[in-house]
Amino acid sequence: MYLSLNKDAIFIADAHFNKKNLEFEFFLEKLNSKEITTTQLILMGDIFDFISGESKYFIKLYKKAIDLLNKLSNEIEIIYLEGNHDYNLQKIFPKIKVFKIEQQPIKMKFDDKLIALSHGDNFVGGAYNLYTKVIRNHSLLVFLNLLDFGHVISKKIESSLLSKTICKDFIGFENFASKRLSFYDESIVIEGHYHQGKTVKKDNKTYINIPSLCCQKQFMKINNNSFEKVNIGN
Repeated sequence: MYLSLNKDAIFIADAHFNKKNLEFEFFLEKLNSKEITTTQLILMGDIFDFISGESKYFIKLYKKAIDLLNKLSNEIEIIYLEGNHDYNLQKIFPKIKVFKIEQQPIKMKFDDKLIALSHGDNFVGGAYNLYTKVIRNHSLLVFLNLLDFGHVISKKIESSLLSKTICKDFIGFENFASKRLSFYDESIVIEGHYHQGKTVKKDNKTYINIPSLCCQKQFMKINNNSFEKVNIGN
């Protein structure tokens, strides 16, 4: 079944929201004040630098952004494709349409076009598939949360993520994106994950990598039936 993609949809990818990368909260405040408007917000994963439905420390840490998202979900349609930094989210966002990695890609219709969307870390295979299952395991995450006395584990995760360099130029990305298209039947493929913000066309198919909100400081919005990049400062 295909969902409908609205003509004013906004896509946000890879904000990696944390104490250092504040662009996502800035965006939500603009959306809440109606400085930015849309009827449909699509979150493409890795919106938070780390969060899961079991992580009490991070849920409390990001309470303002979570509350804003839940408020906005009463006013507009929000679709959230879980990434490799944010998962098991449905109980945090009860009115948002949350899609786990195994439910991706999701399929959407836009006029006469068929579109596939995913965070971008599917179709990888091998050890990575096992890794994704382990890090999302509910029972394991609950157990680790019980061991997180004084939030020592959570703060180590936070510190490690804050020190990472995630904004890099992906050499050969155009060839890589062309290979990603082979996993899809749809004419347009939209993904995040790779922090490149580039569009690649091959054999009547189009691959759109949504810009990273924390790296390129941009999001993407449909305007006049085309996908346009928008600077967060504008």
